[in-house]
Amino acid sequence: MENNKIKLNQKVQNVLEQVRPYLQQDGGDIKYIRLTDDNVVEVELTGACGACPFSTMTLKNGLEATLKKVLPEIKEVVAINL
Repeated sequence: MENNKIKLNQKVQNVLEQVRPYLQQDGGDIKYIRLTDDNVVEVELTGACGACPFSTMTLKNGLEATLKKVLPEIKEVVAINL
């Protein structure tokens, strides 16, 4: 993995760690999966977030918006179910 990708990967994880307490307050959590080659962040929503009907809104309006604001090179955040 190239140096810039490693740095971006770490920055993404740092932002997720800052968002995590807000999800945990509502009984949910987020698990970082990976950063794709085209700068799409893949995560897994767990706990209450995994079953919540508002999880897509939380993901797009909360997490994705925050990540894009801090790291404009991020194209999208998607939830994947493993």
